[in-house]
Amino acid sequence: MRRVFVGDIQGCLEQLDALLEEIGFQRGVDVLHPVGDMVNKGPDSLGVLARLRELKAFPVLGNHDLAFLERGRVTEPRLAEWLRAQPIVRVLDDVIMVHAGLHPRWGERELRRLSRADIDFAVNVRYCDAKGNRPASDWPPPGPPFRPWHEFYHGSKRVVFGHWARQGLLVRPHALGLDTGCVYGGELTAWIAEEDRLVAVPGWQR
Repeated sequence: MRRVFVGDIQGCLEQLDALLEEIGFQRGVDVLHPVGDMVNKGPDSLGVLARLRELKAFPVLGNHDLAFLERGRVTEPRLAEWLRAQPIVRVLDDVIMVHAGLHPRWGERELRRLSRADIDFAVNVRYCDAKGNRPASDWPPPGPPFRPWHEFYHGSKRVVFGHWARQGLLVRPHALGLDTGCVYGGELTAWIAEEDRLVAVPGWQR
């Protein structure tokens, strides 16, 4: 079994299928872990959800996934039920999955019960200060005391996340950012944990 973590798909079904073919994904053997924002800006959001459900993927929800649910844009009841059942954070033996990031003061115990404000932080944060306060805007990059959230993270497990296409691929021992801007013409990127290997395919060309 291999665990395959995938960056923001954003409705790009063709690119998802190409990535799975490139890595030789084996149904029923390998496990797919999308890190949120499976839907929205690309050409086939419902097709992506159907494929992930078919493959028995284990994602986390991102801000665009939550917005799709709130606005009733998942029109297929089975897909809406599947998407609604997914968590904001997944804590594995060696990895924590979250769409955007973790609060500097959160430990694993805090991840078990997230408030509405906590969920907003987990699916939207890019910059914060040491107390978890966020700037009014992420662009242009805010100055001190704000820094990328992962610079305040010191947990023992590696955090795998997405949400930050401008930052692009981030590879550090404690944090792995996989949003490489597929829907903006960048790449769709996967990390195969058991091989510690990154694989990418070209993104959507509008």
